[in-house]
Amino acid sequence: MKRRFRLEVGLVLLIFTSPFLECQQLMVQTGAGKQILSRADLEALPQVKVTASEHGSLPVNFEGVTLKSVLEKAGVTFGDSMKGKRLTNCLLVEAADGYRVVIALPELDPAFTDKQTVLALRRDGKPLGEKEGPYRIVIPDEKRMARWVRQVTTLKVVDVE
Repeated sequence: MKRRFRLEVGLVLLIFTSPFLECQQLMVQTGAGKQILSRADLEALPQVKVTASEHGSLPVNFEGVTLKSVLEKAGVTFGDSMKGKRLTNCLLVEAADGYRVVIALPELDPAFTDKQTVLALRRDGKPLGEKEGPYRIVIPDEKRMARWVRQVTTLKVVDVE
């Protein structure tokens, strides 16, 4: 009887945690194909902290990874290779609700800018809330937060012709 109960509890947990774990995944699509990154994959990348204010509120601390490091994990190169036709590459960021924004790849390369664009995993030390996470784009120095995408699901590197 106990064994059956444990099996049923295990199945129920599996059913209810699967969607949660799935929404913790991030798809990165490049010319080389698609890669699914888990929360653990992102946590394993070098972590950064930035402080930024949202809509004139008090400063908030965001922690996460640079978009550059996420893209490098998926095989995108920066630095000396960022010239010529590569300067026409953009990053299309997609959210769960269909919201989409574009960020030019040179905006993510330290050879072009000192600005950091962050894929936030935490806010003030806690995981992002349901309306905001599991991942969010934070660009601390932008005057308007139109590209601060919430509930990020997909990153696509696209060519502009």
